[in-house]
Amino acid sequence: MNVEVIVIGDELLIGQVTDTNSGWIARELNHIGWEVTEITTVRDRSREITDALNSSFGRVDVVLMTGGLGPTKDDITKQTLCDYFGGKLVFDESVFANVEAIFRRRKLTMNDSTRNQAYVPNVCTVIQNTVGTAPVMWFERNGKVLVSMPGVPTEMKTVMKEAVISRLREYFQDHSSILHRTCLVKDFTESRLSETLSDFEAQLPVCIKLAYLPTPGVIRLRLTARGDEESYLQKIIDDEFFKLRTILGSHLFCSSDTTLAGALGSILTERGETLATAESCTGGNIAHEITRIVGSSVYFKGGVVAYSNEVKIRVLNVSSETLSGFGAVSRETVLQMVSGVQRLLSSDCAIATSGIAGPGGGSVEKPVGTVWIAVRYGERSEAECFCFEGDREQVIARATQSALLMLIQLMTK
Repeated sequence: MNVEVIVIGDELLIGQVTDTNSGWIARELNHIGWEVTEITTVRDRSREITDALNSSFGRVDVVLMTGGLGPTKDDITKQTLCDYFGGKLVFDESVFANVEAIFRRRKLTMNDSTRNQAYVPNVCTVIQNTVGTAPVMWFERNGKVLVSMPGVPTEMKTVMKEAVISRLREYFQDHSSILHRTCLVKDFTESRLSETLSDFEAQLPVCIKLAYLPTPGVIRLRLTARGDEESYLQKIIDDEFFKLRTILGSHLFCSSDTTLAGALGSILTERGETLATAESCTGGNIAHEITRIVGSSVYFKGGVVAYSNEVKIRVLNVSSETLSGFGAVSRETVLQMVSGVQRLLSSDCAIATSGIAGPGGGSVEKPVGTVWIAVRYGERSEAECFCFEGDREQVIARATQSALLMLIQLMTK
């Protein structure tokens, strides 16, 4: 089943807000074997919304729409859809009761603008929004379906999971299955990995495809099986995944679809070991990525953001002689930082970073993007210098991922 997504909002097209809804929708639908074939972003203009609908319905039977359902005058999606499907706005008591319940829970006072959220086209089926005031509207015409959902990501995700996906599958009598098995692979370039797996790919059953999803330092491999019998697909994808693991050995270091922080967390949890961080140029971003993982409190002791030399000396026990002799951005400094935070927080392993994220502060010897990273596991330490390209945010992000990968590599040698 092919689906198109229409995203509505002036704020998206002026760069004030980044659309995350369409990517999330595409990922969720892919889990059931449905594919998003096109994503269109339009302004809050009735004509542009109508044109997008006409174009999408010319290609697919399902259109999912997000945005433009707020209580303010610039949110014109509801009236536009009413006109498009030939209905009129009517007051829906069930929607109003839902809005009242939400306002009671939040201890807010309802005004006329919010009360108007209860007006919906009389040609749609209402799906209650259990976490927001904007109702979800389901329209049907000539076997085609449009679902209009709020643009607030938490609201859209909730209603998709609770109601929309199951209703769509029921409406189109879809019984197909799609299964994924994803793993993380290190120590390969994409081209070399492709050569290594060429014979494996050639013998894959026709119902299974292999995808390469490279990121800096790591490649995600995804096996996808499609068909009508889920039990058969499960067996065959498990068999192929076992072959993949046999071929790659220790290079396949994580058997789930996760981030590097998630993969590191799995290793630490399995071993019952702990982690600490000492960050200068990354400013706590490594700790942020680690603590985004559910259950990270089991293995993450904590971190020190040692942005100044004073903190490096007083908290992490970096010697003043090291800083004056080699500088804060040096192998010697990060090695003392990583051992210092390991002792300070009594952890089994540790990460330390020090560098020049930019845009200023660089020199000929140490240009912007220079980052020293040290990792420590037990009594073993390693340090490496990187020169990352990009702006400040990109340097921090790349340093973070490189640091996590370095520790994984040290722990899995």
